[in-house]
Amino acid sequence: MHRRRRLFGLSIIALAMIGVPATAQGATPTDTTALQDAVIVGGANSGIRQHLRQLQVIADANGGTRATGTPGHIASATYVENTLAPFSAYWTVSEQSFSADIFHENASPTLAAHPAATPAWVADQDYATMEFSGAGSATGAPIAIIDFAAPTTKPSTSSAGCEDADFPAGATSLAGKFAVIQRGTCDFGLKAINAEHHGAAGVLIFNEGTIGDPDRNGPIGGTIGGYGVTIPTLESTYAVGKYLVDHPTATVDFSADGSTETVTTKNVIAESRTGRSDRVVISGAHLDSVPAGPGINDDGSGTATQLEVARQMATLNITLRNKVRFIWFSGEEQGLFGSTFNADSLTKAERGSVIAMLDFDMLASPNFALQIYDGDGSEFGVAGPNGSGNIEKVFQDFFDAKGKYTERIAFDGRSDYDEYTTLGIPAGGITTGAEVHKTPFQQTKWGGVVSDTLAGQFDPCYHLACDSYGINGHPDNINNEALDIMSDAVANAVLTFAQTTSATNGTGKGSPGATKPYDWKGNKLRK
Repeated sequence: MHRRRRLFGLSIIALAMIGVPATAQGATPTDTTALQDAVIVGGANSGIRQHLRQLQVIADANGGTRATGTPGHIASATYVENTLAPFSAYWTVSEQSFSADIFHENASPTLAAHPAATPAWVADQDYATMEFSGAGSATGAPIAIIDFAAPTTKPSTSSAGCEDADFPAGATSLAGKFAVIQRGTCDFGLKAINAEHHGAAGVLIFNEGTIGDPDRNGPIGGTIGGYGVTIPTLESTYAVGKYLVDHPTATVDFSADGSTETVTTKNVIAESRTGRSDRVVISGAHLDSVPAGPGINDDGSGTATQLEVARQMATLNITLRNKVRFIWFSGEEQGLFGSTFNADSLTKAERGSVIAMLDFDMLASPNFALQIYDGDGSEFGVAGPNGSGNIEKVFQDFFDAKGKYTERIAFDGRSDYDEYTTLGIPAGGITTGAEVHKTPFQQTKWGGVVSDTLAGQFDPCYHLACDSYGINGHPDNINNEALDIMSDAVANAVLTFAQTTSATNGTGKGSPGATKPYDWKGNKLRK
């Protein structure tokens, strides 16, 4: 999870460095031991790993991916449905179809300067295509630097390209030029469309360079979706952009080749036949991978865990006080499309009936963290809707009872809970981390690797082809220890809210900016 394509230039620290228990009153305690014991990590033919193995088999049979709009995604949905078919007396399984715009990068981008930078820039390392970029190329294009601001220790201080006045006057003032614009306070798409309106042949949006903040210096992973930009739009590290700022008379060769396709896709929903329909627990995980790989941790781990929890609930024939609704979302990697569609399809009364939305995205990262969403906002000042603190406390109480150290992550709008919180539905969840690097302090709590390389990331294979299951020559990107802990936490939370009599939720929408002003909810492709 968390490195989705960004629409905005703003960001916040993604990790809490201390594990202070929430103070909100949680849901009514429930003995969930039997369900936890039944939900096992297992192996090739049992437990959660049997489902992960099958997702890898599906990817291998379909070009190595399970991305939305591909046969691999359709086969993944069929697998979930077929796995639950024997339990039709307990679960009602349905499909929710919708249309989504999917961006395809048809060829790797190119970017080279004259005079040349040393070493030469490498595609998808130093620079990349921004999602929903237009297609095109140019050779020997002069550059136009738009309002560069020297970095400070504070992020989002540059407003370059956010207003029409930032550009030379005239509809053709940038004709034939390559606009070079620093990341900052507004949408990437706004910067790009402003440049296009002044005739630019292409755009580079480079990272801001905030001192001491790796996230503001490395690759961005941005999207310009929703702005209708038709010119090639690239993104880059701060170093690439600064080279051009320091060489304002340089020319560049550049290209981008992408296209957008409208596809029909679907969420898969399993709803319990028992339980109060006016008190519903939603448990969500996304069923799609990125195009680059099979997505076995991201988010096969959430998909498989939900599937096994659902199977074991039916096998144990647990009588539920409140209705449970498992959802396997489509289109998460392209912009939270499935969860947004599902949330927006709820009537006002249906929204009010949801007592908790639980989000499970990446539960088995190899170099794992144990992270809980900061539902009450006590650590980040960004609270979810009323009741989100109660959800946080259920997870914290569980980990405390196991003697496990945890940290908070903020509600920053970067996963499937986002639209539910926007609508006032209390939400929460857990994750084991994505592209953030483990610190020495965290190593003392969870073990693992501290390194500036990929190995130091919570998931070293995040959004790569190696996010795989260990068959057919693939590496195994699943940490069984993390999966064992987190799957128990999932089982505990789902059943706790399924049985609670507490008034978990409210009607408030949380603190101002709880979902929107940070990183866009959009694409996890390199997020």
